[in-house]
Amino acid sequence: MASLEKKIITAILGKIRARRDDSPNGSLDQYPRPTGAVAPARLREATFSDFQAVHNLKRRWGLIPDSFENWQRLWRDNPALKHFEQSLPIGWVLEAGGRVVGYLGNVASTYRFGGRTLTAVTGHALVVEPDHRALSFTLNGAFYRQKTVDLQLSTTSIEVVGKIARIFKSDPLPQPDYEVLFWVIKSQPFARGVMEKLQLRPALSSFVGVLASLAVGTDKIVRRRWPRKHSSSLEVKEISVAQIGPDFQAFWTEKLNESAQLLADRSPAALRWHFETPGDRGTTRVLCGYSSGALLGYAVVRSDPTDTPGLRRSIIADMIARKDNPEVLAALCVAAYDQAKQAGSHILEVLGFPQTVRSVCSRWNPYLRKYPACPFYYKAVDPLLHKQLADASAWYASPFDGDTTLMPLLGNMLGSIGE
Repeated sequence: MASLEKKIITAILGKIRARRDDSPNGSLDQYPRPTGAVAPARLREATFSDFQAVHNLKRRWGLIPDSFENWQRLWRDNPALKHFEQSLPIGWVLEAGGRVVGYLGNVASTYRFGGRTLTAVTGHALVVEPDHRALSFTLNGAFYRQKTVDLQLSTTSIEVVGKIARIFKSDPLPQPDYEVLFWVIKSQPFARGVMEKLQLRPALSSFVGVLASLAVGTDKIVRRRWPRKHSSSLEVKEISVAQIGPDFQAFWTEKLNESAQLLADRSPAALRWHFETPGDRGTTRVLCGYSSGALLGYAVVRSDPTDTPGLRRSIIADMIARKDNPEVLAALCVAAYDQAKQAGSHILEVLGFPQTVRSVCSRWNPYLRKYPACPFYYKAVDPLLHKQLADASAWYASPFDGDTTLMPLLGNMLGSIGE
């Protein structure tokens, strides 16, 4: 039985590791080449009047469509914009025959590094109709031609987009373990979700699903694969994003004084803006670690809506502690696992983070899922800054960076996208 369990677990994890994040643009070459005449496309900056056309384009090709409220949030209410001397494009579109056939958004953020405030932009939601897929390069070219910013990021890149980023002298994140650690919370729905992805025959899927559920559940118990409570004087409180208050500003100021790493702005205003997403049907909770009334660290957990088809996940979207205190981080991990259980999720994921955080997570034997290719690329306009960022210790890379956690969680509403 042990051998069978091992084989099933190996097969399951192999499938997960090979899985790309679902994306209709998983390959810019996956659609057939045009066989007839194609209207020429021209590149221009996107405007707010393009909202409906971009919304429809994203729906047609299976991306999460924006709401107008989210456009307002991303490009008018973003607190980072006050740090930019010139107005930024909200993105670029390809237009052919009076129709928008391609789009790339441009999201602003700020970072702190070496006592400096750096301006950054992230490429967002690249989508191009198949007949014009060869012109995707021009959208990326417009993004990388921006010279009034310090840092250009791509944080959800598929392999082909990564190759384009390299052409524009963007480099992969120098953090080889920017991977997903995860714990299985509910073995039966987890196994069922994996069986659905394997697309086995119904009778075989049911039989193998039972064995897989048993194997995963047994493996979890034997190897104690979940964050467990331990003695700690830390008090962990759960709050909403709207309740992020002045104690977070004191924490952020203290963190800046101790850290030489590149850190995305985590002031209270930036945190509230980042996680208060219009139309989000999931849950976002902030877990705060206190000792003697002082905030020593926090974790933000985002969970899929309960009506999400298939596997439902929670993700630690941000986690940080003063002086990277391992006991504070451990207490936050335990609280995050408990929050994910409460939300009804099947798995809890930890993406990226520096080794100080990952070593704490590794105490509890998480599974590992590798990306087929690095999803995170960066380019500093200043060559000296780019060279400094080639050092892995300069980064605190996590889902809080770029656009990874900026879009709403929609649950079963995703099923209608592209219809």
